[in-house]
This record gives sequence, structure tokens and C-alpha cells, in this order.
Amino acid sequence: MLRIHMSGVDLSKVRMATRPDALWETILSFHRLRDRRGSTVFGKWRTETRPRLNGEVRLLAAVIPPRGYFPDFLTPSQEGGEPYGIDAGIEALRDTPPLRIRAELALLAAERREAGRTPDGHAELLDRLIGALRGYHRAAIEPYWPHIQASVEADRAVRGRALLDGGAQELLASLPPVIRWRAPVLEADYPVDRELHLDGRGLLLQPSYFCRVTPVVYRDPQLPPVLVYPVTHSRAPVFAEPGPWLGRLLGNTRSTVLRAIGNGCTTSELARRAGVSLASASQHACVLREAGLIHTLRHGSSVLHTLTPLGGSLLRGGAPLAMS
Repeated sequence: MLRIHMSGVDLSKVRMATRPDALWETILSFHRLRDRRGSTVFGKWRTETRPRLNGEVRLLAAVIPPRGYFPDFLTPSQEGGEPYGIDAGIEALRDTPPLRIRAELALLAAERREAGRTPDGHAELLDRLIGALRGYHRAAIEPYWPHIQASVEADRAVRGRALLDGGAQELLASLPPVIRWRAPVLEADYPVDRELHLDGRGLLLQPSYFCRVTPVVYRDPQLPPVLVYPVTHSRAPVFAEPGPWLGRLLGNTRSTVLRAIGNGCTTSELARRAGVSLASASQHACVLREAGLIHTLRHGSSVLHTLTPLGGSLLRGGAPLAMS
């Protein structure tokens, strides 16, 4: 069990990450690559990614075990809590003090009880590790970044609604079921028992596409507090290609419905914006979702619809979304 202790000051400093973090997604996806679970969401991604890898797996496996602790320095935090892009994240990783690298690698060796499998020599290791991370990111993350962004944006829309409805406490209560707000403590299912005291530092909530089942926090309690948690995946696979449903999108009404979704709306709001009945709005949203043009996530007693990269691209009449 993970228990995050929060004061009133901490509640006032709870904030949502503005976008996915490139290194968190890279590291967590490496877990998914070696994990056979979650085939509905990750199966196609695994099948496409593995042939593109060229030796990165061996080095990354030495510092990222299949489960349990991996070094905190692999996912550096930025002052102010803004997520890193891959280039800025790599530079922050490169700036990690040598003493910290050695200490965290020693902790990893102790956790694994296999010191011989943990590389020595921080300077050489860091250069090799950065090369492996870049190569892995290029193969496993970069082609899917627009879809990862869309999933995180859909999650942010749900959390934003909760924040507007009831403030920070409602936001915390809206997190996935593995995380429970029992004021003044945020509890989460976790592989080990951890007590994290925020001490007025607040908490950054970082939704992640490749985080699965349980959230993740830094092992070092002195680092800026971040809770990385799994997004709720839509019923339609995010990495799916548009299929025969796309042909059903012809017509002015459905185009109007797609435009009406904008930055996100519930089915009732969609009906009002598009000038259609509630039943019609629900039917149109179902077709758009199965065509891969929108995400639909539950928010309380209602559902919230947001655009996917394909949906946004179709509205703009341009190419698919590019990496930021």
C-alpha cells in the first residue's frame, strides 16, 4: 500500500501534468514490452516494436528490471513539474551527479541481489544508456506519440471536469479505482508499503499511457513528489488503424457532431451543441468512437468524449498529428 499524506497546503498545490513525459513513457513501456498482459491495448504495439529494436534491450534490461525498483535518475523531474520531451529529458539525465548514479545503481543491485548484473562505471554507462534510450524511444515511442498524447489529453479532460466540479479533493477522488482519496491521505495499491509525506511541496499528477495497474512514485522521498498513474484506455484500441467504420462518417450531421466535441464534452452537451437528440448524439458518438475518431471515458454518472489524433486531423483536413 502507498499512502501519500497531504496537508491543506499540499492540496492547494496539487496540479496536473500538461502532457505525457517522454522518459516516463519510455521506461514504463519497456516494462510492457516484456509483459504479456494487456494484449488488447499493447499487443499490436509489441508486435510492431520488437522488430525495430537493435540491441537496446540488453542494456536497458540491466537497469530496468521486469518488476520492482528502477533508478529514479532514469526519469528526471523538472523544476516546476512540467513534463520533459525526449531531448530535454536526456539532457537532464546526463546532468545527474555521479554520486547519485552510483548510489541508485547500488540500491538496484541490492534489490536484485545480483550485483554482477548491474553495470559499473557511471560515465561509460551513462553514454551507453543514453544511446540505448534514444534508440529505444525512436523505435517504441516516437511512432505512437500522437496516440499517447491523445490518451493523456482525454484523461486530463476528465480530471479537469472533476477539478471544476469540486476542487482538488474531487480531482483526487476522480483518479482510477486503484487510487483512493481518504482525506487527508491518498492511498494506492502498491507492491510494497510506502509512506510519503509531502510536507507542503504539493503533488504532480502525471497520467501515463504505458503505466499499468498500479501507480509509480520516486523511491527517494526527497525528490519532487510525482504520482504517475495509468490512464483509462478506451474500448477501441488507441493504436488501431481506421477500419471500415470510416465509411459511415459521410454526411453533414456527423461532421457537425465531430466538430461539436471540440476540446471535450459529455453526451448531453454534445446533443445541445450539435442540435440533435440525446439518443442521436449517443449513436453518432458510438460510430465516431468505433472509427477511432474520439475517445470516450466515464466521468461520474456521465461520459466524456474527446478527439483522437485521427479525429483532429480529419477536422483540420491535414496530416496526422506530429510529435511535439
